[in-house]
Amino acid sequence: MRFPPPAIEAVMTAIKNRWCWRKDLSECRGVAQRDREGFLMTLEWFENFRLRREMPAGRAAARLFWREEVLREGVDREKWQLEQWEAALQWYLEWLAACAEAGADHRSLPERVRAAVRSAGSRLGLARRTKLCYSGWAARYARFAGDQRAAMEVETATRFLTSVVEDEDCAYSTQKQALNALAFFFKKVCGVEDPVFGVKLRKTAAKVPVVLSKEETRRLFAKMEAREARYALAARLQYGAGLRLMELVRLRIKDVDLQRGTLTVRAGKGDKDRMTVLPKSLREAVARQIEAARAVWLEDREAGLAGVWMPNALARKLRRAAEGFEWFWLFPAMKTAVDPATVGSEGAPEGIIRRHHLHDSVYNRAIKRAAAAAGIEKGVTSHALRHSFATHLLEGGTDLRRIQELLGHEDITTTEIYLHVAVGVSGLGVTSPLDESGECGAGSGESGSNQGCALI
Repeated sequence: MRFPPPAIEAVMTAIKNRWCWRKDLSECRGVAQRDREGFLMTLEWFENFRLRREMPAGRAAARLFWREEVLREGVDREKWQLEQWEAALQWYLEWLAACAEAGADHRSLPERVRAAVRSAGSRLGLARRTKLCYSGWAARYARFAGDQRAAMEVETATRFLTSVVEDEDCAYSTQKQALNALAFFFKKVCGVEDPVFGVKLRKTAAKVPVVLSKEETRRLFAKMEAREARYALAARLQYGAGLRLMELVRLRIKDVDLQRGTLTVRAGKGDKDRMTVLPKSLREAVARQIEAARAVWLEDREAGLAGVWMPNALARKLRRAAEGFEWFWLFPAMKTAVDPATVGSEGAPEGIIRRHHLHDSVYNRAIKRAAAAAGIEKGVTSHALRHSFATHLLEGGTDLRRIQELLGHEDITTTEIYLHVAVGVSGLGVTSPLDESGECGAGSGESGSNQGCALI
């Protein structure tokens, strides 16, 4: 599908009013030729940083970049490096001021496409992670397209999706993500009512989940207590309640019922609520964690910090609830940070500083370090604890339908995958004929104790 001439003319007019800092840097007479390479390296570094933090270009992003990247603790910088990097950022800020004065758009095509998709997603009430997913795919597509005119053609999107399906070894769900993201982009951003992508997705086999044995979970938790004590309770709770990673870190005080022994998962996968079990063995530890969180909450209130993040509708309806303890995180972050969703907002152009929850990637890395220290030679991530929860329940005789409810699976076929990894009466329920034969050291007597197996 191609756009009519008026649409193309509008695109070309908009292109004329866009500036590119890379092009202008290469032609700038005020920067010596020997300094351009250093400026380019510095500004690419800065651009990657601010885009990763979802911050608009400007002095606020430059200050944060200087504080967190350039002056990073434990890293020594040479004087000439600091001078060159400062000069590069100063040139960039002056270039931004010139853009603003001329009314030009300084953003690259991927950044503009990313912003447009997020804006449309916010307008239509998409979940934040859905907006991040769709905008990420759209920005990647924009880089593939190369220019705005090509990016607005369905044929270009078809070529991009074909390359994802045929050239990349990605799961079927990933292919669907890419397709849905581009469909959203064309419908809600470009105004194409019914884009038809001539691409057929490739089915991929479901992967068997990584499951820890009960002995391995004990070893993992022992290493967590010894080496990663700050995250030990979170790991035990994730395993004991079968939580997804984001469900764990987003737990709020009000979601914990110590008396009834339950946890309430709010807006889980598919934006659904559910209840799961709070292990009896963890109730005292969770109660202590609540009091530790209360101390952090009191410090934040005394410091006059903004309340925690709230879903948009509730933030409008319950304006003071974000400062209440019941909405505070069960696992709060150690440090405060700028809320990226508020950067550039009215009254707070540099963003609102607030207390976020424990960062998912920080917790996940702690799990991996503890697994390596425990000598567990599997691809262990935090999600392996959820898989282990389901598998161990199944092996213990818990009904598959009940496990489905605890995990929050919409379709029981998703839960049935644990039948392939469970062992025992409720799992595989099979004894190998080799074990019954008593051969190769598995049986009793001389053949089992004194003889080895020759492997061919």
